[in-house]
This record gives sequence, C-alpha cells and structure tokens, in this order.
Amino acid sequence: MVSKYKFKPINLHRINTISLRERKSKVKVEDFATPPRRKGGFREFLSSFPRILAGVTFRQVVDSIIKAKRSCKPLIWGMGAHPIKCGLSPVIIDLMERGVIDAQALNGAGVIHDVEVAIIGQTSEEVEKGLTDGSFGMARETSEVINHAISEGVGSELGIGEAIGLKLTRLNPPYLRHSILATAYRLNIPVTVHVAVGTDVTHLHPSARGDFIGKGSHHDFRLFASLVAELNKGGVFMNVGSAVIIPEVFVKAVSLVRNMGRELKNFTTVDIDFIRGYRASQNVVRRPVLKGGKGYSLIGHHEILLPLLAWAIVERLPGKKK
Repeated sequence: MVSKYKFKPINLHRINTISLRERKSKVKVEDFATPPRRKGGFREFLSSFPRILAGVTFRQVVDSIIKAKRSCKPLIWGMGAHPIKCGLSPVIIDLMERGVIDAQALNGAGVIHDVEVAIIGQTSEEVEKGLTDGSFGMARETSEVINHAISEGVGSELGIGEAIGLKLTRLNPPYLRHSILATAYRLNIPVTVHVAVGTDVTHLHPSARGDFIGKGSHHDFRLFASLVAELNKGGVFMNVGSAVIIPEVFVKAVSLVRNMGRELKNFTTVDIDFIRGYRASQNVVRRPVLKGGKGYSLIGHHEILLPLLAWAIVERLPGKKK
C-alpha cells in the first residue's frame, strides 16, 4: 500500500558525520565515582562521589562554607520546619556549637516543632485525624509557651526568636538540649522568626496577640536585614526546607540592604530541599547573586543531605564545641 502523505521520511544517507574523538564530551571516566572499600573512612567516601552534576555542587557548597569560616564571614542558616521534623536538630545544634552557624532564621512552624520537642520530646501531630474532630492545632502547652513568650518578650523590646529562647531557658523543660532556639540563646547566636499570621496553630488560641506577633516578627525582620548585610564579600546564606517564607524574607532583606547604600555582593547562596521550588530558585539561588556571587541548589531528602553536609564540614573544619 502506498502512503497518502505528501511528506516522505528523510533520507539519512546524506548526513555529515564527525569523529567521536573530535566531539566535546561532558562526561569523562576520570570524573566517575569510585566503588566503596570495606574499611574506607568518611573523607574517602566523600571523595568517591562522581565529579558530575550534584557531585560537583555538593563539593562547591562545602568549599564555600569552609572558605567563609576561614575568612571569618558568617553562615546564616534559614530554615523551615521540615528539618526539625526529620530529627535533624542534633546535627544543626552541633554545627552551632562548633561555630559553623552564626545566625538562624526560622518560620513560625519551625518554632512550634522546636518548642514541642523541648517540652515533651515529641512533635508533628496527625493533621488528618485532628481535622476531622477539630482537635488539630489545639495543644495547650505549645501555644501557652510560644504566645506568652512573644507577649513578654515584645514588651521588653525583644524579637520572637530571642524571646522564645529566653522563655525555654527559664522553663528548663526535660528536652531543652534538643532545642535549637534554647541553644542559640545560650550561645548568643541571633535567631529571627518570620511569621505569616494565620499559618501557625498558635494563632488559633486566645493567648495569641496579633499586635505582639506583628511587632516581634517585624523586629526580627529588621535584625535579619542587619545580619544579611554581613554576607558581603564571602558570607553564605542557606535556605533549608522553606518553600515560601524564608526565600521571600531573604530577597526583601537583600533589597533593603542595597537600598540603604550597603554593598552586598560576592557571597554564596544555597537552597536545600526535596523539590525545586520557584521562590527558592529565584529568590535564594538566582536573583540575590546577580551582582556577584554564586547560587547553588541541592535536591534531596534533608535527613540524608544535611548529615552528609555536616560531616563534610566538620571533617575539613574541626573545632571544639562552645
């Protein structure tokens, strides 16, 4: 049967070929991964990564952090709640105690999970079950501690991060050593908390004061902008697991600093999350470093990537805990 189409398949006999040896190739055997050895250490494990794609990016992120610390430039650690829910607080606290993390920026959910861990050593409720009977978000202790801390702290001209760190320290709950906020307060590491009213379960309770929440969060934004200004010429900003709040706050702080005439360029930004999000890609990785610097994105599970990153840093930058 003859095809009724007026177009015929293209004839491949007239193509022009080139030699494989002349063609530029992006992947070379010298960049391949190396297989494991039974008695190899962590440094050997890290060097076994292929020097391709994320294998290169991971090394570059570590190099940037090591360079920043050796140059006495800050590492600001922005974070959503997910790393805390993944059980990574001890890893983050260790980096704080080693002097690797110089400042923290959290969203409201991060505070909630940190406080619950400190109080009872547990967190992360079953949302679906609680929504059916209206019990979701109604834990009494969580809201009492957080809302009272904000009200007391703002009355003393403290931001939310410092106020809750102080409150937990005074309460001295059983699992205080697992609290990022309490550890930061003990080590005099600034913590800023950036709240969107209505997003957090603590806003459902009568102890919530919108005026204090707003004032405390705005205080922390201004403090955060001061910290961001210090990234100039070598600092590192990391966004770990925040899809919206921290990327939006960061890009606004960058604009504010530059608007006030402060130089802010040649620094490093890093986004670590299990998916690539629009706001983090644009407002952390790309836009802030257009004037100079480098942005990186690492995609993967926090519970795997963050311990790897922490080990890689500590291997190259050993130091005593504070």
